[in-house]
This record gives sequence, structure tokens and C-alpha cells, in this order.
Amino acid sequence: MPPRLFERTPVLSGNDAEAARREIREYFLATFNRYEQLFETLADDQSYFSKPIALRHPLIFYFGHTATFFINKLLLAELVRDRINPEFEAMFAVGVDEMSWDDLDEARYDWPSVGEVREYRKRVREVVDNLIQTIPLALPINWDHPWWAILMCIEHERIHLETSSVLIRQHAIEYVQPHPAWQPCRKSGDVPQNLLVDIPPGEVRLGKERSADNYGWDNEYGSHQADIPAFQASRYLVSNREFLGFVEDGGYANDACWEQEGLDWRNYTHAVHPTFWIRQGDGWLLRLMTEEVSMPWDWPVEVNFHEAKAFCNWKGQRTGQAVRLPSEDEWYRLYDFAGCAEIARDRIAAANIHLDHYASPCPVTEFAHGELCDVVGNVWQWTETPIYPFDGFEVHPLYDDFTAPTFDGRHNLIKGGSWISCGNETLHSARYAFRRHFFQHAGFRYVVADALAGVPESHYETDRLLSEYAEFHYGDEYFGVANFPQALAGIAIRAMGNRPARNALDLGCAAGRATFELARHFEHVTGIDFSARFIHSGVQLAEQGVLRYTLVEEGELVSYRERKLAGLGLDEARHKVDFFQGDACNLKSVFGGYDLILAANLIDRLYSPKKFLSTVHERLNPGGVLLIASPYTWLEEHTSREEWIGGFKKNGENFTTLDGLKELLEPRFRLLEPPQEVPFVIRETRHKFQHSLSEVTLWERIA
Repeated sequence: MPPRLFERTPVLSGNDAEAARREIREYFLATFNRYEQLFETLADDQSYFSKPIALRHPLIFYFGHTATFFINKLLLAELVRDRINPEFEAMFAVGVDEMSWDDLDEARYDWPSVGEVREYRKRVREVVDNLIQTIPLALPINWDHPWWAILMCIEHERIHLETSSVLIRQHAIEYVQPHPAWQPCRKSGDVPQNLLVDIPPGEVRLGKERSADNYGWDNEYGSHQADIPAFQASRYLVSNREFLGFVEDGGYANDACWEQEGLDWRNYTHAVHPTFWIRQGDGWLLRLMTEEVSMPWDWPVEVNFHEAKAFCNWKGQRTGQAVRLPSEDEWYRLYDFAGCAEIARDRIAAANIHLDHYASPCPVTEFAHGELCDVVGNVWQWTETPIYPFDGFEVHPLYDDFTAPTFDGRHNLIKGGSWISCGNETLHSARYAFRRHFFQHAGFRYVVADALAGVPESHYETDRLLSEYAEFHYGDEYFGVANFPQALAGIAIRAMGNRPARNALDLGCAAGRATFELARHFEHVTGIDFSARFIHSGVQLAEQGVLRYTLVEEGELVSYRERKLAGLGLDEARHKVDFFQGDACNLKSVFGGYDLILAANLIDRLYSPKKFLSTVHERLNPGGVLLIASPYTWLEEHTSREEWIGGFKKNGENFTTLDGLKELLEPRFRLLEPPQEVPFVIRETRHKFQHSLSEVTLWERIA
């Protein structure tokens, strides 16, 4: 009788809802049981409370975390109404992500006993099992379906099945014990020569469809395509023996092999060989999850990104070739070249994956995939690619911090899965990323290829002021008030009439929306702002067409936004704009010859508006138009009292800012039309908005 397979991720479409219900229930129970079985490898209760590594919680946290995740998410999805243990559901909820390698967390926690957590898990199992068996189910189950939360919780526990196994592997050996359900591979033999395989050029198309019939995490959806030039790839994953050459050649001590971040990690940790290698006299042992064994030299080496990258640099120095890690796109090209497919649902996988074979890696030669081996399975494979969102990325409201916080340029994608990867982790669409210093069941293969082009900027701006202005310029309209920069640009373009429209200046451009809007009409537009932080938004949009930022909802809660120029009809303007940092009161001489200058909400924030207004004509062509918009909010924190141009009594009478503008501008300008008020709304939080009126005046240069 063939061995029972660990249940695959369920099919979420079809016509038989009750069959789907049974499959999901089996999936849940198998996952919940297997996760608890993993913790049976711990030798005693003390093993739960001693940290495997300083940067993570003790294992008692992870034992409780996945169960509390069920309750917290099912409450959020309104599938359950009551908490089981509010204290546990707070204590075990947060603190999962690994910290920076030099960020020691010495916080103390009053952890419950192992027995208390086991009892809690038992109650969670009963609640979820009853839920699956009783609540209504209609197919298909998709992103917006109530049952999506159930699948999310199960797949989340499968992720932790793997990450917790890594922590157990990092635990002191006296805290773990062999277990019949977690038996490693016992095979080891000759080490193959790792030859290069020619990979022809091809196209990759990535991105999961919302109509897919299995569960996916938010970062998998959207679209991405790329043409991949020909390259070469190592036939095998880098073995322990191949990596030994780097160790014995002094690679860990050779600064020239390491990128700066990796060098900092190496210097801090004093690493001299892979973490799971153990020196024994003149030889080596390998630490597995629950035991130490004689070094299997033909197994894949397991390292973090920094070590993998250092090896590639070392090999490139020795061979004179352009050796590096593959990109995510190149890994998908390997997948297609090797003829790989999703693992079978009803038979053992043709790869060391999904716990179908061993509770450890195995020889790099055991599973051939075309001309390559281990394109999937055995150990994860580090890539050069920091995780980034595909076009069309959206955050799922039930788990808004699953991926978005990792779009920071510090989390690199790993591909292919390992021996313990299961469920969603095994799918072609899977996208998981970890900090580069982090240890997973991960190794690497190398490629010989040209240098990679830059990865698109994926960082979500979190600075509150910058995010508020990003939303003010590119976000939603609130209370029926039109977008302010767009409205001003429209007024300016209308005022130009038949005047020349060669060059325009958006002075005090902030996040740059009006700069792009003016480029609809002008041949070229320059945006200038005193703050380099502000103009970064415009630069990023001009270069990449996309801007990402967080918005405060309330307190510490945030939501995630993505805005694209294409979605605003401004993509063609990208190549007609430039952004510079500059002082409106002291601009460089090169900034001149403009047919329009727009100064939006600027004059009451300048240290010397008088100087600006008395010299602005020098930047504007005769017959050109100056648009000034301001709410006239004069504050001494921005402008000293003697520099105000209005908003005070003069000769006993009210002297308005408009009076001051006329006094300073009329020798060289004429007012084209009466002032008009343009409203604007700035969102501060979900429940707090700032509504203001800006007075707009249009001036034509006459001298």
C-alpha cells in the first residue's frame, strides 16, 4: 500500500461544495496535527522556553502563535464571535518576524506552561473543526469569499511548520530528540562535478489570476513579464563539498568576497563556516533538525544570502566569469526549461518536497529535472531579487502586513521550496522572501550571466507627512473636493490660451502632481521643492511610474496605497518632467526662460516671500503667466513677521495678502482676472481631514 501523502492545498472551485468541505477539513486537521507532531521533537518542557537564537522568541511562542492566528483572523472575518483566551490571543499574536541580526531583544515574557498551550490548541481545533463542518459553503472560494480566511489560517500554519523546524534545528542539541515521523535521509555518495548548463533565451509571464482554483498570498497576484537573455546555470545546487572550497580558500576571511551588508553580518557574527556545519577534529559534522551526522558532502549546502553571494563573488574571481545568483525571473526560466510542473496531488512528488521523501535534504543528484537537478525541492534557492509587488498588487484586508512591510529592499526572494515546504509553498506561483541574514532550509545554485538591471522601487513610504502629501496629490478625492494640484494645473493651462507652451516651472512642487499635469500641455516641466524628501515622490513616479505609501487609519493602524501615473492618464508625461531640489528665494540661474510659473501654497511658507516676488519676473518670459495660490496662513515659525506681505494692519487699515501681491508685482505684472478660491482637503487619518481654501491669482508679465 503506498504511503499516505501529506494533504495538498485544496482545490477551491468545482460544483461539489460538500466534497470541497471534506477536503478542507482534512487539510486543516492534517496541518494542525503535523504541526503539533513537529514539537514532539523537543526533548522536554524546558526546550520550549530556551531561545534557539537570540533574535527570535522561544518555541513556546510559535507553538501558540498559529492557533491564536486562527482565532484572531476568524474574528476579523466575522466567522467566529467569541475569543477563547484573550490573554493568549494577544501574547502569541505578534513578534514573529526575525529582527535585524544586531538587534537583540531582551524583553521578558510571562509565558504559560506547555500544558496550558496544548489545551488551548485543543479548544482551537474544536472551534475551527466545527466551523468548517457547519457554516454555509458555496464554490468557488476566492479572495473575497468568507472561507478565504480559513484557508489563510491553514496555509499560515504550514509556513510555520517550516520556519519552526528551522528554529528547532538551531536549538541546542540537548533540547531535541529523534522522532519516527521526522527521519532524515541516510544516503550520501560521490560528489558530482557541477557543470554549467546553457539556458536559451525565453519569456516568463508571472502573476496569479484571481480566478485561480487554489489559495494564494497577496504578493502572488498581479502581472509581470520579462524577456530573459540566454545564460548558464549550474546543473546542481551547490553541495557541501563545493562550498568547502570557499571555506578552505579563506573565503570567510576575504573581505573582497563580501558585499557590504554581508561583511557587516560576518564581522558581527564572526562566522567562519556555514551555521549548520560542526568542526570535529579534522573533519566535519552536519547538524540536522534533531541530530548531528557525518558530513554528507553531496547534499546541498545551507547558508544565508550573504554567504551564497560571497561564494558567487569568490567563484567569479577564481574563474573570471560573471558568476552570481539567479534572479526570480531566471529561476522561472529554469523551471520552464526543465519542464517542471505542479507536484502531483495523488502521487509522490518527483522532488524532495512536501515531506514526500525525507525530513532533511538529500544528495543533489537524486532528483533530475531535465538537464538540471533540484529546480524545485531539497532546499530553497536564494535569488538576487528583493521581493517587490507585481503590477496590480493589492493588500488583502484580513492580513495587511503579510507582504507589504517586506517591500523594503532588505528581503530577498527564495524559490523552489525545500523538503518540508508544503501546501501553497510548493506552487509555481509561490513567492516567499526573507531577510538576507536569515537562515531557512535554503541553499543556492549559481548562474553565469550579465549583471541584473535594477529592481523596481517597492518601498512603501511610511513618513507621515510624505504619505499625507502623496495622498493629497495622487490619492482619492474627499467630500467631493476636486484634486487640488490637478485643479491648479487646469486653471494655469486655461489661462495660457494661445501663449507659447514650451517650458513651465512648478515651484514648491511637493510630491509633483501638478508637474505631471502641466506636462499634458507644455513641452517640458520642471518641478522644484526645498525638500529633497518631497521631490523623491516625483522622481520615483517619473522613473518607475508607481508610488507606494502607507496612510494612517487610526493610532498605529495603517493602510497601504499604490498609485500609478498610467492610472491617472499621466504616463506619457513621465518623459517631459524633471525634478530638482531648490530654494525659491535663491534659485540657480539655470532655472529661467519659463512660459508659466506655478507657485502653489508656497509664499506663506517662504522665509522671504518679498525677495521671491521681487525677482520672480527674472525667471519668466515676457507675456508669461505666474499663478500664485495660497491660503495666506502666515505663521512666524515659517516666515518672520517683518517678511509677511499681508495679513496685518497698515496705516490703521487692513492690509491683505492680495494688497501685498499687487504692491510687489504690479510694476512688472498685470492681474489677468479677479482672484478665485480653490478648496483643498488633506487627509490626516481616516476620521480627520483638513479643509482649506486657497486664493488663486493669475499674473501676466508685462515688463
